[in-house]
Amino acid sequence: MIEEAKGLGERVYTYTLFPARPEVDFLLWSAVIAEQPEVASQFFLRYAKMTAGWREFIQPVNTLWGFTRPSIYAPGKSEQELSPFDETRRPYLIVYPFVKTAEWYLMSKDARQGMMNEHIKVGRQYPQITQLLLYSFGLQDQEFVVVYETDDLPQFSDLVNALRATQARVYTLRDTPIYTALYQPMEEFIETWG
Repeated sequence: MIEEAKGLGERVYTYTLFPARPEVDFLLWSAVIAEQPEVASQFFLRYAKMTAGWREFIQPVNTLWGFTRPSIYAPGKSEQELSPFDETRRPYLIVYPFVKTAEWYLMSKDARQGMMNEHIKVGRQYPQITQLLLYSFGLQDQEFVVVYETDDLPQFSDLVNALRATQARVYTLRDTPIYTALYQPMEEFIETWG
């Protein structure tokens, strides 16, 4: 199945989660260029076919997905923006669903922008940590999927701790489960998991 996963998207990356999360052994991260509406359905059908023969042995725990788009709070491309199409991966990937409160969306754009400016300022203090935000409003239970890559887990923990002290944190409804994964190139991953 893992060999077959290579054909799922433009990029497919393999990660080990166990023992960091006892209910999950591994994570497949697929990146697809979805400029046409039918691309998402084609991807899901390919994934279903690929896993059909393995469903009695492999039970998916979670599927998080969404689309990228420019941020309304930070126009332009950031140097900390994580590209899912880069061939080089960092050792650690952190992924989680994210939901804001209803009160967040009832505030004015200016009020939200002020809080996001503080949030962005904190993030920029950790330039070596990259981030990707996927939008999944109305597509899944969460509004966003947040993805980080880092070389240094203690430093990432410091970033999250600092972000928890910002005003925007009050408007976080949910940001769990958090999946912390170790990148393994495909060949190494196959050797680990057979």
